[in-house]
Amino acid sequence: MSDQAQHADVADLARFGYKQELRRVLGVYSSFAVAFSYISPSTGIFTLFILGIGLAGPSFFWSWPIVVIGQLIIGLNFAEVSSHFPVAGSVYQWTKYLSNRTYAWFTGWIYLFAGVLTVAAVVATVPLVLIPLINNVFGSSIPTDPDTERNVAALVLLSTTLLSIFGVRIVAFVNNTGVVFEILGMVVFALILVLFYHHQSLSTFTDFSYLGSGFNNQAGTFLAAMFMSLFVIYGFDTASTLAEETKNPRKSAPQAVLAAIIGAAIIGAIFLFAVVIAVPGDMGKFVTDTNTPGKFPNGPLIQIITSNFPGWAANLYLFVVFAAIYVCCLAIQTSTIRLAFGMGRDGKLPLARYFNTVNSTLHTPIGTCIVVGVLAGLPLVYYAGAGTIAIGATGMIYLSYILGNFAILMARLRGWPKDSAPFKLGQWGTIVNILGLVWGIAMEINFLWPRNALVGGQNPPLSALPNVTIGGPIGNIPVFEATLGLILLVGAIYYVLAQRNQPATPSIQPAEARA
Repeated sequence: MSDQAQHADVADLARFGYKQELRRVLGVYSSFAVAFSYISPSTGIFTLFILGIGLAGPSFFWSWPIVVIGQLIIGLNFAEVSSHFPVAGSVYQWTKYLSNRTYAWFTGWIYLFAGVLTVAAVVATVPLVLIPLINNVFGSSIPTDPDTERNVAALVLLSTTLLSIFGVRIVAFVNNTGVVFEILGMVVFALILVLFYHHQSLSTFTDFSYLGSGFNNQAGTFLAAMFMSLFVIYGFDTASTLAEETKNPRKSAPQAVLAAIIGAAIIGAIFLFAVVIAVPGDMGKFVTDTNTPGKFPNGPLIQIITSNFPGWAANLYLFVVFAAIYVCCLAIQTSTIRLAFGMGRDGKLPLARYFNTVNSTLHTPIGTCIVVGVLAGLPLVYYAGAGTIAIGATGMIYLSYILGNFAILMARLRGWPKDSAPFKLGQWGTIVNILGLVWGIAMEINFLWPRNALVGGQNPPLSALPNVTIGGPIGNIPVFEATLGLILLVGAIYYVLAQRNQPATPSIQPAEARA
């Protein structure tokens, strides 16, 4: 990056009232890689494949293109906004400049804990693949009980926290390498499955009998199965969250946002198609076995792989998935740290002035890295599995996106954007914005819809979760509503005590200030 370009980016950041403290080293590919790693089709599919196929059979495949289209609409809207606000914090920063400080603070607060819960959900996924891999390769017998899984998850969280502390350059290298592994690994394994291990016909994708009878029942079951796809395709705004570490972020961030969605959509569709085609034996029996506790101790996806591939190839697949999940966790944690850094720098988090200082050598907010790591470890105390943690994380992410989209729409109706930017939707901006808001609200209703604990669970009551013994009416609150309610309650108390009298957001300096 030339000195002139570096100076332009630093001067551009100064318009928002911030000095360059983080290290600006990410190019377009690195920005894409971090966003792609956050989405990580390998991670989401591995975590909740059991939910999709267990509820809807092979027809759950069609939830993938539906979610891709919905999230791409939101991604287009976010790409334009990220081109206008190249500052660490994405949704929080956008609402800060496009709405009022109260609205922005609660949006950032919800999004912060959505990120924290997503980190917890992904680190809780790692043991599901790492333990079988170690046992297969070394002939060990590490148990797969909840306590062991929790301990492995805690060690993974410790390692990603340390990597986050030692700088975005290391994070970028790990992510760049991991993305190559994930893309090549998923595509290669998918092609081998389709070419040499196709056991099901194409007609299996149009078999909707697993949804039950009656439109209402079928729609409800499909919407529940859709949760796997919903859990995968989000976090693309990470490219904007890391704007202060990206070269020419007004142009690079929007490109990375859209490329991450499109790339994940293609890779995920290829892989999902391949594993459904490769289901061994009778599909009906496989779906029934998926719903039978203990039948597939390592999950139906590993069952498909190990039933088709020789041992060495199955272990290679597990390694690819482990690498993908690990870099996914690292990307999510990095994004959440940058969001917390952006809020803490504005004095919006408790005790931020004590822990949010950027280290002059590593160019990372070490204290913030530690705080986010500790917060992400709290859900592991009452460990109820990766799927259950993912419920709260995904629902809160989508709620944050709704709040962001609503603030952007209100700003558009007031005449925003008035300034030009490298990426713009023009006259389509308002239409795209409205469509994204409708999609987000519809999916949030899906999350809020209480359901019994099904395969993998989706918004089950607290009383159905392991290690939770809250009795009475409290125990019947669905887990998403309970999680959101607790975070909002704590946030409201803190806001009233410490934030309601804070000064308004300072205005952005005119472009001439860049010179």
